[in-house]
Amino acid sequence: MMAYHISLLTFWFLLNPPMWCWSTNKDECIYQGEEGTQSFYQDGDVILGGLFPLHYSPVSAVWSFQNKPPPTEYKYFGARALRWMRTMTFAVKEINQRQDLLPNLSLGYHIRDSFDEIPLSIKGSLVLVNGQPETGRGASCTDLRRQPSPVIVGDAASGVSMAVLRTLTSFSVPVVSYFSSCSCLSNKKDFPTFMRTMPSDQFQIKALARLVHYFQWTWVGVIGVESDYARFAIQLFLKESASYNVCPAYVHIYPIVLTEEALRELMNTIRASTATVIVSFSAETDMRTVLKECRRQNITYVQWIASEAWATSKSLWGDYSNILQGTLGFAIRKGEIPNLGNYLRGLNTSTVQASDFLTEFWEETFNCRVNGSLNTHIHKEDAQKRGPCSGRESLDNVYTSYADVTQLRVSYNVYKAVYLIAHALHEMNTCVPGQGPFQNGTCGSLNPLLPWQLLSYMKRTNFTTLGEDVRFDENGDPIASYDLMNWHTTKDGSLQLIRVGFYDASLREDRDLVINESVIVWHRGNKAPVSVCSKSCLPGSRKARRKGEPICCFDCIPCAEGEISNETDSIDCLRCSKEMWPNQARDQCIPKALEYLSFQEPLGIVLWSVSTFGACLTAAVLCIFVMYRKTPVIRANNMELSFLLLLFLCACFLIGLTFIGKPSNWLCQIRYTAFGISFALCIACILAKTVVVLMAFRATLPGSDVMKWFGPAQQRSSVILCSCIQALICIIWLTSSPPSAVYNTEFMSATIIVECNVGSEMGFWCVLGYIGLLACMCFIIAFLARKLPDNFNEAKFITFSLLIFFAVWITFIPVYVSTRGKYMVAVHVFAILASAFGLLLCIFAPKCYVVLLRPDKNSKKHMMKK
Repeated sequence: MMAYHISLLTFWFLLNPPMWCWSTNKDECIYQGEEGTQSFYQDGDVILGGLFPLHYSPVSAVWSFQNKPPPTEYKYFGARALRWMRTMTFAVKEINQRQDLLPNLSLGYHIRDSFDEIPLSIKGSLVLVNGQPETGRGASCTDLRRQPSPVIVGDAASGVSMAVLRTLTSFSVPVVSYFSSCSCLSNKKDFPTFMRTMPSDQFQIKALARLVHYFQWTWVGVIGVESDYARFAIQLFLKESASYNVCPAYVHIYPIVLTEEALRELMNTIRASTATVIVSFSAETDMRTVLKECRRQNITYVQWIASEAWATSKSLWGDYSNILQGTLGFAIRKGEIPNLGNYLRGLNTSTVQASDFLTEFWEETFNCRVNGSLNTHIHKEDAQKRGPCSGRESLDNVYTSYADVTQLRVSYNVYKAVYLIAHALHEMNTCVPGQGPFQNGTCGSLNPLLPWQLLSYMKRTNFTTLGEDVRFDENGDPIASYDLMNWHTTKDGSLQLIRVGFYDASLREDRDLVINESVIVWHRGNKAPVSVCSKSCLPGSRKARRKGEPICCFDCIPCAEGEISNETDSIDCLRCSKEMWPNQARDQCIPKALEYLSFQEPLGIVLWSVSTFGACLTAAVLCIFVMYRKTPVIRANNMELSFLLLLFLCACFLIGLTFIGKPSNWLCQIRYTAFGISFALCIACILAKTVVVLMAFRATLPGSDVMKWFGPAQQRSSVILCSCIQALICIIWLTSSPPSAVYNTEFMSATIIVECNVGSEMGFWCVLGYIGLLACMCFIIAFLARKLPDNFNEAKFITFSLLIFFAVWITFIPVYVSTRGKYMVAVHVFAILASAFGLLLCIFAPKCYVVLLRPDKNSKKHMMKK
C-alpha cells in the first residue's frame, strides 16, 4: 500500500515537471518548483541527497485533503540550518580535493529544503531518490546529469525522519540523520535503513536524569511538543528519573499548533506547580512560542533544563534573555572543522545571487535587497521597501549564527555523516573480489550503485576524522558524548555558551557525569535552585509518604526511641544495638551511659559521708566505753557484748561503702555476704544482751541457778553460733548461684544499669529472713523484759531500737523490689545506715549521756536504786 502511494506521488511529479533556473556555477543548478521549493544540485559520480529545514513556521497548516493544499507561510529563515547545509557542501568539496579518499570518484549533492514539515520532507526525499527530470523549462540545465541519490543525509527532526524512513525503507535507501535523536529510531525492525551521527535520546535521557539527581531536584516539571521525539523522550525520562526517586510535578504535552487555549493551559500548569525546574523536550521553533507567552505572563522564575534540541539555540536569546539566563542543557559533542569558517564567510553580494537561500539570508542579515533577487520568501513586499545592497557588505562585520563556528555541533554531525558515506564508498571502490562482504566474497557495485549494498558498507564502516574515532553500534548509533552547556550573559548582553561539564556514556557510572559547579551561573541567585515537593528529611528522621501523593511528597517523622537515621531522606530508621543508644539528634548510635551509684555524684557523696560519719561515731562510742569501762553504767550492761556490738555496728556502717562504686563480681559477693554476716552478728549480740538482762533478773529469785547457763562463755558461743548459721547460708548461696555484676539494658532504654544480680533469689531472701528471725526473737525477749527496773534495765532501749529496725526493713522491702538502678542501691544503703543508726543511738546514746553529762548517776548506789 505504501509503495502504491509513493508511485502515485512519483507519477504526479512526472505530470508536473519542475522548472529550472540558470546558475552562475557551471556545475551547480538551482531547482525551483511551482510552489517556490528550492534545491541545490552539484553533479558528480555519486550524488548525495540532503534534507535541511531552511524555513520554518511556528504555526503549521492542517491539510484537509479535500482540495489542493494552500501554500504554507514560513515566517522564519534558519540561518543555523543554512550553516548545516553549507557544511555538507564544504565536506563534499573537501573530499573531492583529497587524493587518499575516493581518488577516482567524485561526489555531488542534491540538497532540498524540508521546511521542517513531514509532507514537504517526503516530497523532497522522493525527488532525491528518483532523480531530477532529464528535460525542463530551463534549457541551459538540460545537459547536466541528474542522477538519483542512493543515500540521504537528513532530516533534522525525529518525526520528519521517521516519515521519510517509512517512505524510503521499501527501496532500501539508507538515511543518515545528523540531528534526529529519538530512541525509537534505533529499532532496526521498523527502521532497518537508518543510521545517524547524532546520539540516541536513550543516552541523553540518562544524562538528564543524572543531572536532575545531581542537584537533588526531585520535583520537576516536564513539557514537550506533540511529536514522536518528545513522547519517546518524556517516556524514557520518567522511567530513568524514577530510579533516582525523581517525581514529575506535571507532564504537559502541548500541540504543535499552539492555540491561545493550549498556551493558557500550559501557563496555568506551570503557575499552579511548586516546581521551579522545568525539563523541556521541544524544538527551537516550539520553544520560541512558549517563551514568548512566559514573557507575556511574567513567568521568569523558572530554571530551564534544555534537551539537546535547543540547548545551543542562540537565536532564542535575543528576545528572552531574562528568561533563559542560567539555562542548563546537554549538547552534542563539539568539533573544530578547519577552514569551514572561511568557507562560510566567503559570501558576497554577487555570489549569493546564485541561490534564493543565500539571497534571503543576505537580505535579512544586512536589511537590504540584492539586485536581481530571486527571493520568493513571504517578506517579498517588505523586501521591496529595502534599499539595494551596496556590495560592500561583509559577514566579518556582523554576528550571525550562520557564520558562528564556535559551537559546531550539528554541523559537525553533518560533516561526519558525509565522511561516513565517503568512507563506505571508498571501501566499495577498493574492495578486492573474493574478499567482499556479500555472497561468495563479491564486492558491491558502483555502476550501477545499489542503495542496499551501500548501506551494508556503511554499517561496517569505522573511521577517524579530525582526531575522533567514529564508531557505530549494531543499531547504527554513535558512541554518546555530551557537553553540559550553561547560558551566560556577557557584558554587552549577548549569549555565551559555557561548557560546565560533560557526560560520556562509554565511562562507568560513577565517572560518566562530571560537573564543575563553580562556573555555573544560575537563573536566580548564586546557588542551585531548590525544586522539591517536600524538604529533605534530615538525619534523625524518616520519610513517611503522604497517602495518594507521589513518593516525592512526604512528611518527616522523628525516629522512634532507640532508632536512628544517619542519612538524608532515610526511608526507615535503624535500631541501635542493646549496648548503644541514639544521641540527642538521633543520627548516630553512641554507647549507652553506665549508671551505678558513684562516689562522685551527689547521692553517692552523701551516702559515703553518712557511712563514714556513722563508723566514726561508733568508734567514738567504743572509745568512750573503753575509757569508762570500769564505771557502773558500763559494767552493768554487759561490757563485753557491748564492745562486740559496737565493733559489728562499725562494720555495718563501713559495709555501706561497698554498695557505692561500679559493681564487679567480687564486690557483689563481698557486699551481700558482709551485709548478712555483720547484721547477723549485731542482732546476735543484742539477742545475747537481752537474754542476759532477762535471765539476770530471774536469777535473783530464791533457789534460781539459771545464770550459770548464761555466763560470758555461753554468751560468746551464742553469738558465734548465730553468726555461723548466717555464714553457712552465705556459703551455700555463693557456691550455688553467687551474686554477680550484670549490665541491665532492659529497664532503662538510654542507660545501661550496672548492678549486682543476686544470683539465687532464695539465697538473698534467706539471708534477710534469718536476720529478721533473729530480730524477732530479740524483740520478743526485750518486750518481755521491758518492765524490769529502769535504772538497770536496757530492754526498753533495745525494744525501741528493734522497732526502728523493723520499720526500716519492712519499708525497705517493697521499695527495693520496685526500684531499679542506682536508686535501688541507695535504698539498700539507706536501710543499712538507718537501721545501724537506730541500733547505735537507741542502745548507746542513753549510756553515753549518763557517762559524759550525768556522772552523778554513774554510781553503784544509783544503779541499785529502785
